[in-house]
Parts: sequence; structure tokens; C-alpha cells
Amino acid sequence: MKSNPILLSAVFLFGIAAVKAQEKTTLSLNEAVNIALSKSDEVNLANTKVNTKSYEVQSMKMNQYPDMKISGQYLRLTNADINLRSSQESAEPADPDAETTASPKVNQLILAQANVTMPIFSGFKLKNSIKASENLYNSELANASFSKEQTAMRVVQFYADLYKAQKSVELFKESLKSSQQRVTDFTAMEQNGIIARNDLLKAQLQVSNVQLSLAEAEKNVRLVNYYLVTLLKLSPDTQIVVSPENVDANLFNTTIKSENEALESRKDLEALRFAEKATEANIKVAQSNYYPSVSLIAGYTMLDLQNVVRVENAMNVGVGLSYNLSSIFKNGKDVKVAKSRFEEIQHQQAILTDHIKAEMVMARENYELSVKQDQVYTEAVDQASENYRIVKDKYDNGLSDTNDLLEADVDALSTKINQAYAKANVVLKYYELLEAAGQLTQSFNTSNN
Repeated sequence: MKSNPILLSAVFLFGIAAVKAQEKTTLSLNEAVNIALSKSDEVNLANTKVNTKSYEVQSMKMNQYPDMKISGQYLRLTNADINLRSSQESAEPADPDAETTASPKVNQLILAQANVTMPIFSGFKLKNSIKASENLYNSELANASFSKEQTAMRVVQFYADLYKAQKSVELFKESLKSSQQRVTDFTAMEQNGIIARNDLLKAQLQVSNVQLSLAEAEKNVRLVNYYLVTLLKLSPDTQIVVSPENVDANLFNTTIKSENEALESRKDLEALRFAEKATEANIKVAQSNYYPSVSLIAGYTMLDLQNVVRVENAMNVGVGLSYNLSSIFKNGKDVKVAKSRFEEIQHQQAILTDHIKAEMVMARENYELSVKQDQVYTEAVDQASENYRIVKDKYDNGLSDTNDLLEADVDALSTKINQAYAKANVVLKYYELLEAAGQLTQSFNTSNN
């Protein structure tokens, strides 16, 4: 039977794809944060909003420059009646016996105009509108920085969770191997009548429990890995391996700011400060409608009415004045709206300020607690290991039963898992404290994202 080359190629490519799908990528926390800050949808959206505000500022500033308009018209007229009246004709009575001159035939009109309008005074409306727009831009810029802080924090959370899940899988696999070996040993011992049947069943039950825990841990790895690669805009097949050295409190070198310093560093609060300035400028914009608008006007006109008149080089220059009389009655509401929005921003600042202070206190307490927990669980691992050794010796000498042995084994495994979790929590709580202080992205070696 001849081999199908196409089929063989397909099998080969499938094999390559399968191997590729199983490839693992080791990412440091700093690398993961940098990828997120350059690719995540949240950051890209924030940057786009900044660009939009920048264009709005440019558009607003363009209102300072003259407004230039050019227009031209060509009109066909139908049977136009032309009545030319001179001053002489209006002074002398008409002679009924005189011959009537025929009216000229007019069937087209050409009109061309060019006008330039330069705003001189608008009640400070233009000045304050530009000021409001610039402050809104700065506010959006601060919001973008805050969005980056939030994105970086999400990466840290997923990274810590992935470490927990991967470490759990590693420990459960080690436990499963030793538990299965114990079942093998107990099976031989039960067959030789050394131990009772129920002791073997207890060992087998422990294997089942470890298998279930391992399956749960592997599921958590897949889920957290999916969340992280989705945030980083990586291929869904990417399997991220956490660098153990990244989960090390000894790497922390950032001095945490005080509560008052945090109030100056928090970008969300900075965004509100700029928003406050913008609303303050908008109050003046609303008040500007109480004043008249003054403009400098210049223009050129050309007119050609067929067979009647032709006007060329008609230059004009002057000053335009306009005032909306209805603003006397209507503008008061607009001013009140602007002032109310200003007060809203002030209240938001006060609320956020209190929230940041409380967040700083909580984050600092949580970090200090995580450090203590890590120390306790590190000691507990040594204690549990020593306890298992003692119980195992007693069991081998017939001084303890199977329950004691299995319980000591479970305790040893639990303390190792708790230690891994505590180690990851120290990292997580440290970066949560940095986020509360407005220092999170500064703590990473980020490229200009």
C-alpha cells in the first residue's frame, strides 16, 4: 500500500502544531506588566481618549484665528422686470408723450464674496473655553495613568494566583507520588497480614483525595493562565510559567509613601483636580454670555447683473457687534448648572480623598499581616516536616497507628501549600500597597507605555 504524501504532510504539521501548543513561556512579572501596558485594550482605550482630548484642545484653539469664507453664485433669472430710478427721474414728472425706452433684458446674475471675521472680544468666552479644554485634557491624561495602574495591578493579581496554582500542582504531584507508594507498600503489608484491611483503604482514600485536589489545582492553572494571556493579548495556547524569583520579598526596594504623599501621587485624584479647574473655567464661559461679542470684519464683493450693473473691487471693513438679549433671562440657569457641576467635582474629591486614606491604612495593615503570616508558615513547614518524621518513626516501631501517619502527612502538605500562598500574598499585598500610594507602575522597569 502506497503512502499518501498529502496525508503524511498533514500528520507532520499536526504533530508540529501539537508540540507548539504545548510550549511554555517563562515570563517575569516585569515582562508581563510591560506587555499589558503596551497591548491591553484598557490601556489602548485610555490612550485613545487622551488623543481625543488633545484634538479637542487643538480644535478649540483654532477659534482664536480669523474665520474666512468665500462664496460665489451664478443665477439664471426668468423675465426679470428691471426698474431703474435715478435721482433726476424722481425729481421731474414723467412726460406721457415721451418715447418709452425698453427695459434691458436680464436673465443672469453673478455674485462673488470673500469675508474675513476676526474675534476681538467675546466676554472672555474663548479664553476660558480653551482653559477648560486644556484642563480636561490633563484630566484625561491622569485617568490614562490611573488606568495603567489598574491594569498593572490586574497583572500582579493574575501572576500571584498563577504562582499559587502552579505551586499547588507541584506539591500535589509530589504528595500523590508518595501516597501511591504508600498504597503499594500497604498492599504488600496487607497481603502478608501485617496491617489490617481498613489501613489499606485509608491510604487508598488519601490517594483519591490528593487526585481530586490535583485536578482542582490543574483547573485553576488553566483558568488563571487563560485570564492572564487574554489580558496580555497573547495566543490562547500560550502557557505562562511564573518565575519563582519574582515571588520574593527580598526584591522589594521601593520606599512606600505616606498617606499625605499618596494624595499627591494618586492619578485618579489628580484627574479630579484638573476636572475641577475645567468646571471652574466653564463657569466663566457661562458668564461670558452676559457680555456682547465684538469682531473685526473685512470683505470683498463682486456683482454682475447682466446688462444692468457691474460692481467690482467693492472692499469693506468694519466692526461687528452682537448681543443676545435673551441671555439676560436665560443665562442665569446655565451659570447655576456650571456652578453645580463645580460643586459636584469638589464633593467627589472629598470622598475620594477619604477613600484613599482608608485604602492606604488597610493596604499597609494587610501587607504587614502577610509578612507575619509568611514567617509563621515558613516555621510551620519545618515543624510539620519534623512532626511527620517523628510519627513515621513511631509508626514503623508500632507506636502509632495509620491515622496518625496519614494525618501527619496531610498536615505537612497543608503547611507547604499555605507557605506558597503566604509567599505569593506578600508580593500581592506589597503591590496593592504601592497601588494605594500611587506608585505601582513606577516600581516596574516599564518602557514608555
